[in-house]
Amino acid sequence: MTTPAPTPLHRALHDPGPRPLPDEVVRLLRSLDAPPRLAAHLRLVHDVAHELLDWLARHHPLLQVDREAVLFGAATHDLGKTAHIAELRGPGSAHEEAGRQLLLAQGVAPELARFAATHATWTQPDIRLEDLLVSLADKIWKNKRVPELEDLVVRRLAEESGRTVWEEFLELDDTLTAVGEGAEERLAFQASYPV
Repeated sequence: MTTPAPTPLHRALHDPGPRPLPDEVVRLLRSLDAPPRLAAHLRLVHDVAHELLDWLARHHPLLQVDREAVLFGAATHDLGKTAHIAELRGPGSAHEEAGRQLLLAQGVAPELARFAATHATWTQPDIRLEDLLVSLADKIWKNKRVPELEDLVVRRLAEESGRTVWEEFLELDDTLTAVGEGAEERLAFQASYPV
């Protein structure tokens, strides 16, 4: 008796490459029969969020950041695209609130479900550093630089560290440049899975 070939979703979740997603996110993606490309994208953004958090821990060891929340947010930020699959191929924002509602319906706490809605709205007055980090990971994984978003992160870091905005900018810029260098490989990984 032969073992059936792994499904595209299984491959997107387990193929070598980016760090694996948290088990609860894997279960959620399976229960929603998520498109494999979405699972691959979430792994990539989650992996980049790890890199950003590791950099923060080294350069700002006293900074209070909810690491687990950022990683969960990065791993689930586009979950609403299970309901708005067209937004996997093109622009759209319907997935944002849909993702938050879907996560809440699955029993996810509001403070974690929020990332699905906030990952593209970083200018809101009550936005937290954790939200900005998820947004930043969602951009830099493909080497997309968004000065407005990066400026917000830099200002937050400068407020917390007491260092100048310029010093924070230089360090963050170096890190984002280094992360961005892996964009072609990440884009190829994502594109290898069907929508």
